Amino acid sequence: MNNNQLLEPEQLDCLENNNAKSSRPGFGLAFYIANIMEIFERLAWYGFFAVSSVYMTTPVEQGGVGFTEPQRGAVQGIIPFFLYLLPVITGALADRYGYKKMFAVSFILMAPSYYFLGQVTQFSSFFMILLMVAFGASCFKPVVVGTISRSTNDSNRGLGFGIFYTMVNLGGFIGPLVAGYLRAISWDAVFIMSSVWILINFIPLLLYRQESATAQTKTSLKQVLQQAQHVLGNSRFALLLFASVMILMTAGVSWLSYPQAFSLIALWLGMNWLWDKLLLNRDHNRWYLQPVRVSNRNFALYLAILTGFWTVYNQLFYTLPLFIRDYIDTQDLVAFMAYFGQSAVDFFAYVDRAALSDKLQQLAAHYAGSAPLSSIDLETIRLELVHLKVNVPVAQIAIFTSELGNYQLNTEQAQQLAERWLKYRQVNPEYLINLDFAAIVLLQIMVSLKCQRFKVISVLISGLIVTAGAFLLLLLMSAGLLMTQLGGLVIITVILLIAFGEMLTSPKSQEYVASIAPKDSAAMFMGYYFVSMALGFLFAGFLSGWSYGYLVKTLQRPDLMWLLFAAIALITGLGFYLLSTYNKREKHES
Repeated sequence: MNNNQLLEPEQLDCLENNNAKSSRPGFGLAFYIANIMEIFERLAWYGFFAVSSVYMTTPVEQGGVGFTEPQRGAVQGIIPFFLYLLPVITGALADRYGYKKMFAVSFILMAPSYYFLGQVTQFSSFFMILLMVAFGASCFKPVVVGTISRSTNDSNRGLGFGIFYTMVNLGGFIGPLVAGYLRAISWDAVFIMSSVWILINFIPLLLYRQESATAQTKTSLKQVLQQAQHVLGNSRFALLLFASVMILMTAGVSWLSYPQAFSLIALWLGMNWLWDKLLLNRDHNRWYLQPVRVSNRNFALYLAILTGFWTVYNQLFYTLPLFIRDYIDTQDLVAFMAYFGQSAVDFFAYVDRAALSDKLQQLAAHYAGSAPLSSIDLETIRLELVHLKVNVPVAQIAIFTSELGNYQLNTEQAQQLAERWLKYRQVNPEYLINLDFAAIVLLQIMVSLKCQRFKVISVLISGLIVTAGAFLLLLLMSAGLLMTQLGGLVIITVILLIAFGEMLTSPKSQEYVASIAPKDSAAMFMGYYFVSMALGFLFAGFLSGWSYGYLVKTLQRPDLMWLLFAAIALITGLGFYLLSTYNKREKHES
């Protein structure tokens, strides 16, 4: 009997469509529409994400929301955590209810949320609206990747995903450029533009035609949870991790101190260990009476180690923009741009002269007749001025305040001083960070080709060593061991090193999953690969908020912060080496 006779008519039609698709050479209309929508979604996300650290720490009177460093870290840790974790569930919803519907839901959530994100200043409101953006993005991610997967076949899948990855980085490259230009107009314009990018996506969505899926491809939420147990661990293991992460989040939003949170996590782990001892050698059907079980120990260890890479890599977006704004003198780059004309300087290092003049009048009114300012007060003034994109030396600020006496600056005098202080203008941090995307677009394919002949684990470790080297370079700069007059050039070198580390580590980290996953479960394992990214974003945000607030702002020791991140990168590399050694020994013994 022909096996096709066992299928329902709808399943038979789908099988014939899939067979035809596997043999046709092109990608199909859905592929190109998905890539177009990916570009605009990335324009919206990175248009906000690239300037998020600067925006959240900019005072309210200057258009920002004036969050503290711990608050900023909590937002940047918790929100992306859910963004990368929720696709496990939203992907199953897309299979059940349709890709086009899920695309529409994601755009309906994101478009207004991006707009309202720029209209609030309270932490709780900002957090909840950004959470809606993340939920919308988590609906979008699995659907666009699923469309690319279903639009390609064995003969063109590599090219198809290569095109898709290029579109991701193209959006990531253009988004911050547009956002940097718009924030010179107003911060509101940044969020309006992100909302517009999402609204544009409704146009290609009208042309999107979804291929039918067989009943077998529709995954229920129950099946998703069962798959998670197969890949990672049982329900007790999930509860153990989830509760620990939730306790850590309470510290991130300052409901608990970090020592209190870590104490509670240690207590929670101890209680679970004791409970497992009581259940030893017992077989129970109820989930809470089963000991904690890790389904695939090697994979779980790999995800835990890989979390270290995403923790340090995301400092490129979380911490480095703030460090560039607050402490790096980029006048060497401004001088270089001057060779291309004043328009280039005004674009990359724009200063709002009127806002700077008003700020100088405010400072004059506040400090007129006061005693000589301490070094702490002078540094506070300097950090207020960097929000206006001028990094005025403390010595110049001291001269300015000492000459005030009971003297008040009028508008004309303030404007004249503002013009003189334009020589301290700085390049926007988002433009420098954008070099990461540019490097990936230009060099990723070449780097991947060169790395093909090397072992995966060796490339992973090399990428982490390069990343650690970038942070050590920042450490040397913070310690005054590098020429501060070339601050912009040093930062460019750092960003390119981080980009090179990403080009080595990120693709190979996925390749490593393919090498350790069972052949019949490779796709499922790749889905849970993003758990490491979710945890990496979470730890990156919390570490950034704590280290920048305490080590940099309070202790005035940015070198300790960069040493911390370099150490995490090196420890992660060591973890990969030990895991590889363990796997080799295990294979040899078996």
